[in-house]
Amino acid sequence: MKPVETVMRTAPVIPVLVIEDAAHARPIAEALVAGGLPVLEVTLRTAAALDVIAEMKKVPGAIVGAGTIVDIAGLESAMAAGAEFIVSPGLTENLGKAAVAKGIPFLPGIANAGDIMRGLDLGLTHFKFFPAEANGGLPALKSLIGPFGQCKFCPTGGIKQETAADWLAVSEILCVGGSWLVGKGTPDVAAIEAAARAAAALRI
Repeated sequence: MKPVETVMRTAPVIPVLVIEDAAHARPIAEALVAGGLPVLEVTLRTAAALDVIAEMKKVPGAIVGAGTIVDIAGLESAMAAGAEFIVSPGLTENLGKAAVAKGIPFLPGIANAGDIMRGLDLGLTHFKFFPAEANGGLPALKSLIGPFGQCKFCPTGGIKQETAADWLAVSEILCVGGSWLVGKGTPDVAAIEAAARAAAALRI
């Protein structure tokens, strides 16, 4: 299992995926991997999500994780489906301890200094800044980096292709989460691959 920093450094953008139909999983994953974005976050926001994780793991080169993990039951279900890393919108002591005990790469959501300090108490140093734009955007995260320079971040929420480079220019920001890469409904694989190529080219 790769450490969370290795996962974060694999590509500049982690697609944040909300997929309703497991039949769409493999074509989407294949298009994203072909475009240079192998790290895929499947959010547990749909009934198909666990099946989507299992299907995407069949795609060569894909590193498939689970997002929107809010409790230990979700963590265990995602791991059983084959998730290789875990992303949560926030951080609780219970979920943090469970993820650390299981040894799975864990990227918990933080929004303020207290959240980061709670993570540091658990031995965590890599965090998702969420929701990034709604929480004050890049200026807010830069303010948090000041006292927490030992930490690394993946901002997610409201970031677009046009703004991602500004975030990625900050050395403590290893990648960003992006929901702009895949639209709803039947996947347009050519468009997804093109969007992935543009996002993969953001690496500075």
